[in-house]
Amino acid sequence: MKILNLYAGIGGNRKLWGDKHEVTAVELNPEIAKIYQEFFPKDKVIVADAHKYLLEHFQEYDFIWSSPPCQTHSRFNTLLVNGRGLKPRYPDMKLYQEIIMLQHNFKGKWIIENTLSYYNPLIKPFEIGRHFYWCNFSLQGIKNIKNQTITNYKGKASLNKKMQAIGIFLPENIKFSGDKRTLINNCVEPETALDILKVAFKTKQKTLEIE
Repeated sequence: MKILNLYAGIGGNRKLWGDKHEVTAVELNPEIAKIYQEFFPKDKVIVADAHKYLLEHFQEYDFIWSSPPCQTHSRFNTLLVNGRGLKPRYPDMKLYQEIIMLQHNFKGKWIIENTLSYYNPLIKPFEIGRHFYWCNFSLQGIKNIKNQTITNYKGKASLNKKMQAIGIFLPENIKFSGDKRTLINNCVEPETALDILKVAFKTKQKTLEIE
């Protein structure tokens, strides 16, 4: 099976998918892409605009997972605007562009993940934990297995607790010019992501081993 993992980050959703399948990950930030490649050396990692790559290559894959940037949709965005006086900004509508395009053109299974939005979603999603999911299969019965974000701690303690919460650990010597907590905050909880993939392909196996 050929899997396309868009806006891949460091691969929180990818962690439990196994290595049997051909996974292509697309990530715009070269530093983050390098970390992903270290975690998943067998995957093909492409440093590129995931939105553009999707439109040009979606027909080449059996399953597509997309996690477009969530900042302009999140409830936290409105808190910053109202609490800190930041200027309002347009929601990035690439999210809905991808949903509509895949709905009408892609024959395989697909899912798009984003944060809970401060507005009523324009297209009805499934809701699991603190995430919205749009897909062409049912997610009923899937639960958010762990609390993926812990915000009451600062500095290294916060990073360690966040890593423990989702089971993804960054090596001490890993190089990243930004805040490492961002890398973890942007991860989808791995067990939830695996359950989603199992439901998509109706397998009861503990790891993804679809013939």
